[in-house]
Amino acid sequence: MGFLDRESTVAKPGFNRWMVPPAALAIHLAIGQAYAFSVFNLPMTKLIGMTESAPEDWTLTTLGWIFSLAIVFLGLSAAFGGTWVGRVGPRKAMLASAVCFASGFWISAVGVHSHQLWLIYLGYGVVGGIGLGLGYVSPVKTLISWFPDRPGMATGLAIMGFGGGAMVGSPLAVALMDHFKTPTSMGVAETFAVMGVIYFVFMMWGVITIRVPAENWKPPGHHGADDALTKNAASSEKLQVSVQNSMKTPQFYFLWLVLFLNVTAGIGVLGQASAMSQEMFKGTITAAAAAGFVGLLSIFNMAGRFFWSSLSDYTGRRRIYMVYFALGALLYASIPTVGHMQNVVLFVLLYGVIMSMYGAGFATIPAYISDLYGKADVSAIHGRILTAWSAAGIAGPALVNYIREAQIAGGTPPAEAYSFTMYLMAALLAVGFVCNFLIKPVDPKFASANLK
Repeated sequence: MGFLDRESTVAKPGFNRWMVPPAALAIHLAIGQAYAFSVFNLPMTKLIGMTESAPEDWTLTTLGWIFSLAIVFLGLSAAFGGTWVGRVGPRKAMLASAVCFASGFWISAVGVHSHQLWLIYLGYGVVGGIGLGLGYVSPVKTLISWFPDRPGMATGLAIMGFGGGAMVGSPLAVALMDHFKTPTSMGVAETFAVMGVIYFVFMMWGVITIRVPAENWKPPGHHGADDALTKNAASSEKLQVSVQNSMKTPQFYFLWLVLFLNVTAGIGVLGQASAMSQEMFKGTITAAAAAGFVGLLSIFNMAGRFFWSSLSDYTGRRRIYMVYFALGALLYASIPTVGHMQNVVLFVLLYGVIMSMYGAGFATIPAYISDLYGKADVSAIHGRILTAWSAAGIAGPALVNYIREAQIAGGTPPAEAYSFTMYLMAALLAVGFVCNFLIKPVDPKFASANLK
């Protein structure tokens, strides 16, 4: 098992650090398939009826819990596994992620074949969700260590893969289901089994190629915390804070709220993007056009993770989050007016920028944590902060869906039912702006002398 130990991953002199982001990207591009899980929902409502749902078939409501469970266990495993990831190194953590994520597919395949929904909850939801969390945090510290001069760019490049995972996972799943479909099978079980193999092999490339820098290694020309490019909120080269001490600081909870509020606003409207576009532009945007709109938003989501987080290396993390919240609040509040104007092009453009900053919130947070607490325990702290994602994954869709239903029940036309929601999301981002504004450098008394 020596191959998996941290010592076996230390790069030799002359190693090209640009080999590391693709290794991390291999993990994130694979686990990003979670965003495409919805392509299985409709086929799984017809496993028995085939052409239409039979009484014994599962409903969309019960199937919706699969994705929710996966996101919850992503946050929980990241929170509890982050410390372990920091201790054992990226290779062992990536392997654990690959095993869990692939096993989630295989257990779910058995669940579909035997028509046992609890096995799919256990497989993709719990076991696969653990794989998501471990895979998400596993390369973070390594990337920041290799790119102290560009931590936002490095983490953005990897986390961009999570945002773009659906662009691979969705057509792959559809193609496999079409291939395996027969008059007596929807092809879902076979697709789960094959995808488990494909993703395991793909993730193993990242496991094999990942490397960590030698102790005290620095890139040529990098001068540490005073490097003008980083503009850190605190000296990450001098101040190293443990995960336990980080939770004693107010900055930790402000960071948690920053991520929670940004994600709550974004994920809530992302799930309703297709329906919203069709109802606000009835007769102009068709179902097919709405599907293309959602695909375009995925591109904005993915590109924003790289663009904005790379820009944060020049502006500083605190300033870039001020942009996310201030500009985001303005754009959310503008959506109802654009809807009344019936300006489709402007609607798509505003929504695209909103989604780019939603994705950027995920990509920039690891570097922000490193700025404040140092890189020594960044994986563990990042894991704890990611519980905000789990909470937002429940709060965002619930806010949008229940408010919309209540308004329509009260007689509001569907096209108008999103206005209050947009204003509410703008208000949430305004609160996020205040939380981010209150983040100051960490008091040196919280530094941990035994960290390096």
